[in-house]
Amino acid sequence: MTILKTIEELEAIYGQPGAAAMRKVVDHITPEYRAWIQSSPFCAIATVGPEGADASPRGDRGEVVFELDPQTLAMPDRRGNNRMDTLRNIVRDGRVALMFLTPGSPTVIRVNGKAEVSIDPDLIARFSVDGKPPRSVIIVHISEVYFQCARAVMRAGLWDAKTWLDLVSLPTPGDILAAQTAGKVGGATYDQDWPERAKASMW
Repeated sequence: MTILKTIEELEAIYGQPGAAAMRKVVDHITPEYRAWIQSSPFCAIATVGPEGADASPRGDRGEVVFELDPQTLAMPDRRGNNRMDTLRNIVRDGRVALMFLTPGSPTVIRVNGKAEVSIDPDLIARFSVDGKPPRSVIIVHISEVYFQCARAVMRAGLWDAKTWLDLVSLPTPGDILAAQTAGKVGGATYDQDWPERAKASMW
C-alpha cells in the first residue's frame, strides 16, 4: 500500500484548485449564502477534541441554524441522547465545521469557524419550540463560508427515491443494541416503542 504523506505528493496527483473553487470562499454570510443557509433544515456538525474528531447530524423544523449577524450563527441544541460529544469537544477546542443540505438540491453549503456553548437566558428563550427551550445554544463564529461541488450528492442519488434501499433489509437500532448486549438492551420492544419516545421528546 502506497500512502501519501506530504502536501507536495498530493498536489502532484491532484494539481491546483481552479479559480471558482478559491473565489467562492468568503468570511461572512453574503445574501446569496444566506438564502441557502435559511433553506436548510439539516446539517452535519464536525468538531474535534482530545479523544479525536466527531460528526453529528442536526435537524430542526424550518431552519437548523439562525443568523445572529453576518459572521455569527446560532444553533439551538435540541433534545438528543445526552452523550454531548459535540458540546464536550466545543468547550475544550472550539474548532467546528458545518455542512448544510437543502432537500432536493445537490448544492451543499459549508461553514468553518470557532464555536462556543451559550446558556444565555434570552437566547435560549428565543429558540423555544412549542414552549420547550433548548438547554443550550451553539454559537458559531464564522471564518469561511462556501458552496461544495454538487457531484457528491449527484453521484449518491440522494434525493432520487428510485435509488433508495429497501430499509427492511437493514438491521434496526433495536437489532444493533441487542447484538451488542447479548439481548440485554434493545430488541423488538425498543424499536416498537421508539416512535412514541421520539414524538414525546422531539424538542
